[in-house]
Amino acid sequence: MTYIGGRGDDMEMRFLRPMFELGRSKFSFYSPRDRDSMSEVIADADVVINLIGKYYETKALADTPKFPYFEYKKNFTYKETNVDIAKTIAELCTEMQVDNLIHVSSLNASPESNSEWARTKYEGEMAVKDAFPWATIIRPAQMFGPEDRFLNWFANAARMFPAVPLIDGGHALTQPVYAVNVADVISKVVDAPEKFEGRTIDCFGPSDYTYKELSSFVYDITTQDPNVVDVPKEVAMMTSKGMQYMGNPMMTPDFVELWSEDFIPPMTTEEYESQPVKNKIFTMEDLGIEAVPIEKVAFNYLHRFRTGGHFSMAAGYH
Repeated sequence: MTYIGGRGDDMEMRFLRPMFELGRSKFSFYSPRDRDSMSEVIADADVVINLIGKYYETKALADTPKFPYFEYKKNFTYKETNVDIAKTIAELCTEMQVDNLIHVSSLNASPESNSEWARTKYEGEMAVKDAFPWATIIRPAQMFGPEDRFLNWFANAARMFPAVPLIDGGHALTQPVYAVNVADVISKVVDAPEKFEGRTIDCFGPSDYTYKELSSFVYDITTQDPNVVDVPKEVAMMTSKGMQYMGNPMMTPDFVELWSEDFIPPMTTEEYESQPVKNKIFTMEDLGIEAVPIEKVAFNYLHRFRTGGHFSMAAGYH
């Protein structure tokens, strides 16, 4: 039986039901600020997977006694989402004697990052290891796939903005990984969790790219012709301070920080291979998973941005 914790109505997650045998999934409501509700989700588990995360700090309007009588208040901060909730889950797993915990972090988790999201991802890892030392930490790079917020970002930006900004010229490097590959890693850990107790698994794609190269790649598929502009980080930061109040913000100040840093593995292939066996950080290759390049997948979900769809380029369909 798979228990899926959610903060909203069951109908919001109904698309997950076909992924399980009939009657083998159950949606359980929880509140991240209610420890008892979280323990109910975890209660009968042999393996707990923490996928909780947010790429921006959620906000809501709140009343104030003085003019203008309202203000934006943060609902969940990066620290609450990436550190406090992760720590609570790990503590509950220890208290309830759960056999295994899989914590999904980020390849860019670092105490030295300018991004608060990346720093709190690192702090979350440390908190989980402290509360549940034998947890398995999975650290994916930026993920691509249908409905991603990565390659789709470029295509959506071309639709929404008069110009698509490339922060500091888009020269930072990233090594994106296919979301299905990360799911395969989690599946392999679930099948044999004892092999990966206390281990870290880094997930990244076969090639690195600059954001400028990725923008060209996306627009070559979508046939969009946006005005792509090199924007200094300082200017992008000022713009993002206003855009962060959108419902699903396309840019936030932390997004600017994250996309102006390299998002690549901390070691070379040779360094991963030459690690001591005792404290070895695994990669997908160690699990027998071959990284799928973006060139094999991206067209499948980006061609929808073409005017008239991809059939418009074939004779007889227009």
